[in-house]
Amino acid sequence: MPQITIERSGPLDDVDWEEFALALHPVVVETAAARLEACKTRVLRGEDAIVGAEQKGHAIVNVSIALLAGRSDETKAQLTEAVVELLRKHVEPRDGVTLHLSAEVRDLDPSYRKAEV
Repeated sequence: MPQITIERSGPLDDVDWEEFALALHPVVVETAAARLEACKTRVLRGEDAIVGAEQKGHAIVNVSIALLAGRSDETKAQLTEAVVELLRKHVEPRDGVTLHLSAEVRDLDPSYRKAEV
């Protein structure tokens, strides 16, 4: 915990996603009282992005952060705002492309377990 998933469009290959994740982890720690060594991020590249009726001219990034239960709605909202702001700093606007940047924070299901082997 935290389990972080970044889903992003293919046209954003030029973004340094490792750098973004390394900048994101301290934000999660400071905002949600997590431990730095517990932050785990996966970056998933999507081939297709369709917005409304358009298949071209859009790029999507969604950051999903799953935390153990116990954070207030206010803390979750602060974290999503901070994540979107960090995305704005790392994902440069590009000509002819509308960027759709979003973030969500949710509680892990009580059944969540982990193991380090």
